[in-house]
Amino acid sequence: MVLQVILFAFLLIQSEATFTVENNLDIPREEVMSISVAQVEKMLGEKFNASRIHVKETESNRAVLIQWIDLDQDSNIDELLFLAEVNGNESKSYTLTTNGNPAVSDVRTFARFVPERIDDFAWENDKVAFRTYGPEAQRLTVEKLPGGTLTSGIDAWLKRVDYPIIDKWYKKYVDGGSYHQDSGEGYDPYHVGASRGIGGVGIWMDDSLYVSKNFTEYKIIANGPLRTIFELSYAPWKAKGATIQETKRISIDLGSQLYHVEVELKSDKALPNLTTGITLHNTKGEVNSDSEAGWISYWETIDDAKLGTGILANPEDIFQQLEIRTAAKEQSHIYMMLNPKKKISFYAGFGWDKAGEFSNSGQWNQYLTNFSKRISSPLSIKFQH
Repeated sequence: MVLQVILFAFLLIQSEATFTVENNLDIPREEVMSISVAQVEKMLGEKFNASRIHVKETESNRAVLIQWIDLDQDSNIDELLFLAEVNGNESKSYTLTTNGNPAVSDVRTFARFVPERIDDFAWENDKVAFRTYGPEAQRLTVEKLPGGTLTSGIDAWLKRVDYPIIDKWYKKYVDGGSYHQDSGEGYDPYHVGASRGIGGVGIWMDDSLYVSKNFTEYKIIANGPLRTIFELSYAPWKAKGATIQETKRISIDLGSQLYHVEVELKSDKALPNLTTGITLHNTKGEVNSDSEAGWISYWETIDDAKLGTGILANPEDIFQQLEIRTAAKEQSHIYMMLNPKKKISFYAGFGWDKAGEFSNSGQWNQYLTNFSKRISSPLSIKFQH
């Protein structure tokens, strides 16, 4: 009997299943991949135990970062995420195993509500960071009290370190310092105001953009290390005669310059579009676009450095791009108009030259083009039967 227990425990510890990740593009890729729990159960059978499973590269035996996600928040795991690194036109073998030690890292994605800075909501990964603003910041503005911000635009925090900075920078704010000054990790010089910032949305009608106000509710669905997912909800707002309810599901993956947005709009009248945009600030920067790849971009100077911003969507969902330059404060933008449907998806983000990866607009625009190729030709997983 004792021997049978030992043998059973040994089998559990040694449980393994191998699969292959294939890259059909000629560019190297580091991306977050997903395997359904149903597939994990199929591969490992009765030995499945989330707390003991990890993923490793088969050839090198190197453990890679993983994350379990409960997408529908029903207390049951739905997906296993892992970080795949695959060269151009390469197939790489990975092993799902209970043998060895899992990968650990201080580098992660992260998001949280920030009551100590009125009511910001902030998110980040190892490349970029963002924030937007809640109902208390709106109230302060409406009542003409100090400290308020009235916008559903998206602010950028320019970081140049791969570790999380949100908590650290907000603590600096609480302690009387400022995240508007760069002490070596980056800073926040990006001005949003009433603009769309990087990826705020609205409805374009009769030469005007109608937008929501600050978010009213938030819900965190997953919080790293590989992928952070959360939802922001907004009070009903008007676009001419239409009353609109807006919910955004935002996610950010490790290693990406762009966050992903799924916007769900409910309206009592048909809508002509969903419009998202990038502020042009002083309009002295360089605007670029590629309709075939599905992106718009802006390359500008902020203080003593260059910043590239961009939005990318499925080209089939885009029906117009529009550049607005005006003397009206915070209203100069490049807009991307998307076909209205129940859920509308796009990506938005930036690259800062002080982070060391982009030194000119050509490099930034090539990143957007490659990102578009990656979406069109996703990494595929082949499971052994």
